[in-house]
Amino acid sequence: MADEDQTKRVSTKELKSGDLAEDLMSSPAMTPYLRLAEAMLQIKPGEDPVTRIAELPLEERYVWRVASALKWAFADFDNLSVAVDRKTLRVEDRQKLLDVLRDRPIQFCLFLKTLLGSAEMQRIMVEAIKVAREFP
Repeated sequence: MADEDQTKRVSTKELKSGDLAEDLMSSPAMTPYLRLAEAMLQIKPGEDPVTRIAELPLEERYVWRVASALKWAFADFDNLSVAVDRKTLRVEDRQKLLDVLRDRPIQFCLFLKTLLGSAEMQRIMVEAIKVAREFP
């Protein structure tokens, strides 16, 4: 049990990211956040990257980018289309899709937990599960 609670250290060479993640990290909108990460690693006098981020309008913040991506991703959600795809996907395509989606619920929970706190994340997710179960 104690081993499960241990943080596993990995080198940055072992970390994996997709092309899209690399594109997002190199976008100009990430500059204030990259500066924050750099500042946390090396203290530079007279520079306060947290203040810079605090001054950003909502629409230029990291959290807005995540929320907007979700908004666009589900703007035209159609469960009938999903049901048809589920029935007609080839096995290898289903596995490829699962590989893409596998970590997204965890990432979303971590996003909510960090933004809103553990209790609110749990409340939102439990409510979402209840609604989804009752949906025809």
